[in-house]
Order: sequence, then structure tokens, then C-alpha cells
Amino acid sequence: MKNYLLCCDWGTSSFRLRLIEIADYKLLGEIVTLEGIASIFNAWQTSLVSGNIGRDQFFREYLKTQIDILATRLSFNMDGIAIVISGMASSSIGMEEIPYSPLPYPTDGSQADIRSFEAPDDFQHEIILISGVKSETDVMRGEETQLVGLLDLEELYAFRNKEAIFIFPGTHSKHMYVKENQLVNFQTFMTGEVFNIMTNFSILKDSVENRKENKLTTYEVAAFKKGIGQAGYSNLLNSLFKVRTNQLFDKMSKSENACYLSGLLIGNELKHLKEYKSNKLILCSGNNLYELYKLAVEELGLSDRTTTISADLINKATIAGQIKIYQNQTLKLNNTNS
Repeated sequence: MKNYLLCCDWGTSSFRLRLIEIADYKLLGEIVTLEGIASIFNAWQTSLVSGNIGRDQFFREYLKTQIDILATRLSFNMDGIAIVISGMASSSIGMEEIPYSPLPYPTDGSQADIRSFEAPDDFQHEIILISGVKSETDVMRGEETQLVGLLDLEELYAFRNKEAIFIFPGTHSKHMYVKENQLVNFQTFMTGEVFNIMTNFSILKDSVENRKENKLTTYEVAAFKKGIGQAGYSNLLNSLFKVRTNQLFDKMSKSENACYLSGLLIGNELKHLKEYKSNKLILCSGNNLYELYKLAVEELGLSDRTTTISADLINKATIAGQIKIYQNQTLKLNNTNS
């Protein structure tokens, strides 16, 4: 079954398993659940009360259940197909903890730290577990595999040898600095998590409400831009409280105020990029954040050197990165055995 690969993107709070035809990255089928690494790890710890099942075996049993569901759905025998896993599965709460790869990190994935698990009798799949990357002050797991995949796609060939900053928005946004085909540095911004905390658990939660429509109204756009502008010159801790006074003084509706807060946080995340005048900016945003980050880039005057990558291409990049690292590992093993 060398023509196929099971690609698993296993994050803290989500799980995605795909059956891929390697030659052209063709997606044959997938399963997506909300059973991320954190919930499976907690379930394993709970199971220890009544038994003594090994951690890797517990995770493997969950994988087997999902593979069997996908096989039944596609009427496809998947025995013997290797499974490559990136994301939090190699963390301290994952299937097995693997040390982070250090910087600089070649963007062809050739120095990725991986752990291979041979297929036991009750699980007909070799597992290749991909570790993350660390700097002196930061860590990440998963985004580096996406980066490897992006730069292996024809659409991104032009950026291979350029000095570029790849921006991955999210709960913990990543800014990755690439130079001469190496990841030389990266930064994490807790933009999405701070927004969630502020809107659900802080004093500001009664001053905002989630937008009901995907498309921003004219007033919401204006509020978002105001937040971007505020981020450029004021102290963040002080500006956050303005979300409260905006509502108290009837300056904004609650949905507009949520946009103002979003602009304030995204503006604070992105404003330092104005200092990197010689770097190309590659915005790798999914559908849910695309419009906001694109608007922020425009408002900050960064559009002329920013290339935006579509959500479909980012999904393809995850697969491409997993395949690339899998092929690197296969090549190393063949060279060792020859």
C-alpha cells in the first residue's frame, strides 16, 4: 500500500485523519472529531483507575477506531498503510513525548525529529510521529510541518530563497522567519486565546457579543479599524478597558465592540511587522480569520508586500508536509539498509 498514506493532524482540541493518494496529494476521504490530544490524554489517565493500559496503546486504540470508521465509509481496506501524525501527539500529553527539533530548521523537513512505531499484530499500520520545533524562548508543534508543505508546493516555489515571514493566525498565532531555506526564528502570539478569555471570562464579557453574520457590517468594519489604530499607539492593558467604556457610554453596539476588541488584539500582534521592511509577508489564514487579518494588513499598510494563501492551499500544505517528512524518513531508512 505504498501509494497511499494516512495523514493525521492531531491538535490539542481537534483530530483530523485523511486517506491520501501520495502521487498527487489526492484526498480520498477524511474524519474530523473534537477529540484532541488533551481529551484522549485525560481519558487515558481516567482509565488507569480500572486498568493498566499503556499510553501508546490507548492512543493507538483510538486511532484504530477512527481508521476502521473511515475504511468502512470508503469501502477501502487500509491494512498496511502507514500513518503520519503531526501536531500535539508528540507532546508531553500525547502518544509519546519527542524532544523538539532545534533552530535553524531546514524547510525541506530533512532535520525533523520523528519516532517510528512498527505495526503490531493488532494494528496493521506503521506510525511515524513528528516532533515540533523550539527556539531559545518559544515552541511549536504542527505549524512547522505546514511550513515544510507550503514550500514544497509549486505555488510557493518563488518564496523558497527569499527572506520571508509566514503568519499563521489562530488561538496561538505563529510568525515564522524563513531565510535561505531555513526556519531561523519564530514567535507565538496568544491572540485567539486572549480574545476568548476576554469575551467569555473577564469583566468585558457583558460588553461584547459574537457576530451573527459572517460578513462584517460597515459599522463593524469601522470598529475593527478603530481597534487596529488604537493598537498602534496605546498601551494594550489600558486599551482593553476601553471595550468596557465603549459599551457603558453607548459608543458601540456589543457586536461592534467585539470587532473593536478583535482589531485591538490583531493590531498588537501584527504591528511589529512594519519594522521588517525587507521581508515578504505570507499570510496563511483559514476561512474564519481570513477577512479580519486581510483587513488588518491593509490598515497597517502592509498589503504591498503581503501574499495571502488560501485556506484550501493551507490544508494541502499540511498533507504535503507530512508526505515530505515521511518520504525523507523512508529515504533515510533505505540508505541505512543498503
